Amino acid sequence: MIGNAGPVRRTPRRIIAASLGVVLALCPPASGQTHSAPAHAVTHAEALKRLQEGNARFAEGKTNHPHENLKWRKQLTAGQHPFATVLACSDSRVPTELVFDQGFGDLFVVRVAGNVGGADDLGSIEYAVNHLHTSLVLVMGHESCGAVTAALGPDSSRAREAEGIQAMLAHVEPSLKDVDRSLPRSEQVHRGVEANVRRSVALLRNTPELKAKIESGALDIEGSVYALDTGRIRILR
Repeated sequence: MIGNAGPVRRTPRRIIAASLGVVLALCPPASGQTHSAPAHAVTHAEALKRLQEGNARFAEGKTNHPHENLKWRKQLTAGQHPFATVLACSDSRVPTELVFDQGFGDLFVVRVAGNVGGADDLGSIEYAVNHLHTSLVLVMGHESCGAVTAALGPDSSRAREAEGIQAMLAHVEPSLKDVDRSLPRSEQVHRGVEANVRRSVALLRNTPELKAKIESGALDIEGSVYALDTGRIRILR
């Protein structure tokens, strides 16, 4: 619930996530496709290192533009083996594959304004972990995020937004409860972006299905923030 607008009706996230699982189970890959684990499964430490190295190339203007040619794209018709899952913001200034200098089939990307994990987003992430065997989920926020900025605004402004936008901001707002509102707005947004990423990471880590994977050592979930000016990501510890 945001501002003075009426309540936003939402389907419980577990119901939607379960429904997505049923749909995927009833719609197997086309003939010849496979979602089995690759011969050499990438560990979460290796996956994070690969993302960091790709981002370093991007930030320095030395990108390799891997896995973009016709031969590579054609071989992906037989199946996909992304090495990491990324939950990122929809912001057009943060194109995920480019930021990490990756190509077709390298990343399983879920993008939503404010990089908050709703029900359908959770279902997509669980699908990547359970069926595509990605061992790393990286939540990536970014500086100057519009969703965080709007969620820090007055209730009167948020109440004028469309119902769907209010629902999205309602996911962001709990992350901002400890942000000092006496600070300059730019600093509020800076702190809010990090807090929002940390909350998304915590929520994912405490999801029963993903929590079990983490406890078994098969999965890690990390948070990061992308700087628009430098092009670099910062891993949150």
